[in-house]
Amino acid sequence: MMKIETKKQNIRIEFLIGLLVGILVLNSCSDDNVLALEPFNQISEEAAFSTPELVELSVTGLYNAAQIGIYSGTFGRGYPFGAAFIQQGDNRGEDVVNVATFYQFTYTATYDPTTANNVFYWSDTYRLINRANIVLEGVETALSNDIISQEVANDYMGQAKFLRAAAHLELMWHFAKPYNDTPDASHLGVPYRDFAITTQESIDLALTLGRNTTAECYQKIIADFDDAEALLNSKAERGGILGLIRATKEAAIAYKTRAYQHMGDWQMVIAEANKLDGIYELTIAPNDVFENGYSNSESIFSIEHTAENNPGVNAALGSQYNRRGLVVISPIVWRNPLWLADDLRREEGALVTTRDGVKYTNKYKDDVNYTDPAPVIRYAEVLLNLAEAYARENDPNNALTYLNRVRNRSLVDPATQAYENGDFATQTELVNGIIDERRFEFVMEGRRWPDIHRLQNDDFVEIDGIPAKVANGTPPADAYTLGTPYDGPFGVNPVLYNDTEFLWPIPQQEINNNPTLAQQQNLGW
Repeated sequence: MMKIETKKQNIRIEFLIGLLVGILVLNSCSDDNVLALEPFNQISEEAAFSTPELVELSVTGLYNAAQIGIYSGTFGRGYPFGAAFIQQGDNRGEDVVNVATFYQFTYTATYDPTTANNVFYWSDTYRLINRANIVLEGVETALSNDIISQEVANDYMGQAKFLRAAAHLELMWHFAKPYNDTPDASHLGVPYRDFAITTQESIDLALTLGRNTTAECYQKIIADFDDAEALLNSKAERGGILGLIRATKEAAIAYKTRAYQHMGDWQMVIAEANKLDGIYELTIAPNDVFENGYSNSESIFSIEHTAENNPGVNAALGSQYNRRGLVVISPIVWRNPLWLADDLRREEGALVTTRDGVKYTNKYKDDVNYTDPAPVIRYAEVLLNLAEAYARENDPNNALTYLNRVRNRSLVDPATQAYENGDFATQTELVNGIIDERRFEFVMEGRRWPDIHRLQNDDFVEIDGIPAKVANGTPPADAYTLGTPYDGPFGVNPVLYNDTEFLWPIPQQEINNNPTLAQQQNLGW
């Protein structure tokens, strides 16, 4: 049981997953101290938006909720965007190997409706959504009371809508079937929460709401990103580090390329991606974006971590992926023949380190203070989204142009190694080549699972569910020997698309509290 307090009432109810953890804009500890802002606690929604400084702090609290989350009600673990979304996105796919027990349930698809990592992924993501909704209401109130200007209010509302849309999109990839599962996307998505839960009335309403259709969810996601684009300050207006660690007009555009990609709307992917032409540039070397995580030309939106404010050893990427080495690069992707042996993304000491013959990522370099930002979206992804869109629109020349823009910076000799017309004999081969390039470029960045999810029932990519994986545990060194594709042994069986385990179950505590969702649990759970 958890006690929920507001200014007007004290309500004692069962723990409502995702709905009520964030009922106050700022909670009762210093976790909301991002960018060295002073924390405060026990404050009502009305007071939180009573001065310009408090309104700003309330908005800052959104990024704390995105970065840390609350695991089991006691400590942070990086849900939904601090580190856990990268770790979960990696471990649901086959391009990493989980070597410990930390994400074993995710890696082996042996979760159930009570599995903690999955439960709190749902919980903390809805916690962020609720905070965003509280900020939207509070900012409107502050604007009407002449506490902040229209210009400031617009930017704050844009940030809230951006994070609300991004959070719902993340939930869609884990708890709902992909957009193309039905011809009109009429299958169940997730509940799209667009109101603040701060009163008994709103609690009662939330406890009866069910899942929107997938089509409805994507319509709302796109609408929120469109609004965010219109309302937000640009990268240039933010300036400096804030142009990377706060939502911007450009970040909303970049995210729309993701959303439209999952909808299969390739013309809109192209239209949105082209808006960013000339605003971002790829770094000269692939390691530069991680060597200079807070000051590079490529990162569009990242989640900040500081020595004073991060989830610590249980979530920070420099801990999990570097110092502790709980997840390693899989021989499956390491030995993919399209990944050239001298590709700079394999460079020892730059993006990769080898320990006893096993390949670890070195993208997250601070293994002492864990200050590496969590890369949420960068320009390399937008370019590969654009390449794939052109390929699917049967425009191979443009597709190769954008594919090579990403790939060439990692080649020792682009003049001889770049892809040319004729390297892909068919449209199918070209699309698959771009998908493979995404695997090399974003290995250990959590992007494999969203691709697996959206590519089910695809016209060009043959994939049925989650591919077989190397066994949980440290692979042998000889499994990384280049020269042939990895063909086994596989210790984790594939999960087919129609298997129960392809989707995470809605958490049991949510089912227990919401009779509507109890009738809408994912099949088999």
